[in-house]
Formats: sequence, C-alpha cells, structure tokens
Amino acid sequence: MAEEKTIRAHVVETGESAYAVDIEVSGHRLKGDESVAAGGGNLGPAPYDTLLAALGECTAMTVRWYALRQNWPLEKVEVRLTHHKEDKTDIFAKQVIIRGDALSEEQRKKLVEVAARCPVQRTLEGTPVIRTETA
Repeated sequence: MAEEKTIRAHVVETGESAYAVDIEVSGHRLKGDESVAAGGGNLGPAPYDTLLAALGECTAMTVRWYALRQNWPLEKVEVRLTHHKEDKTDIFAKQVIIRGDALSEEQRKKLVEVAARCPVQRTLEGTPVIRTETA
C-alpha cells in the first residue's frame, strides 16, 4: 500500500444549494450536498455517503493489495455497504464479495479477514484526533 503522508483537502460552498460544496482532494474534484429532504439540492453525495464510500473503497483496495502480494487468483472484489444509526451509535455493515474460481476456501476466508483490517475501518474503530482552528 502507499506510504503514509499528509493529505490535504479544500472544501468551499458553491451557493448552488443551501449545502452544496466543491471538494478538492489530492488533485481530484468532487461535489457534495445534502439530499432535498435534508434541505440541499442533492447535487452530490452527502457527508455520510462519502464516508461510507471511503470505507468500501478502502476495503476493496486492501483485499486487492493482499491478493496481489500473495499472488492469489482474485478476479474481482465487490463491497456492498450500509450505514445507519441506532440511538447514537453508528452502525456500518459490509458485505465483501470475493470472485475467483481458482481461490481456495482458505484464501477466501483470509481475504475476508483482511477486508476487516483496511485502514479506513481501523480509523473508524479507533479514536482519531481532530483539531479544529479558525483562520
């Protein structure tokens, strides 16, 4: 996997809806917004949508990375996710679909174990520090 480094993002309101923002991160441009029901214009994914997608992206990439490292015949990995709140607890569910007819059951089991150790999942399960300052 890539070495650790400082990642920078810039988020600025666009005025296209009450909550619409342009996001620039690592040379990529995205748009974020809230749903119409939440008072936005649904011009892009909402923050929890993006967080859920980040968890799925990291899971798929981690499984692929491990399979490549082991030279295992993984054909495709797919991740389906859900997020909801129960009381004040965030509940994330991941379904990892491993495709590869030549994979053994032991290899499949190991890939699912590896999926639970992706860096974004570890961050969510940990206690990250967020420092807020004003400019």
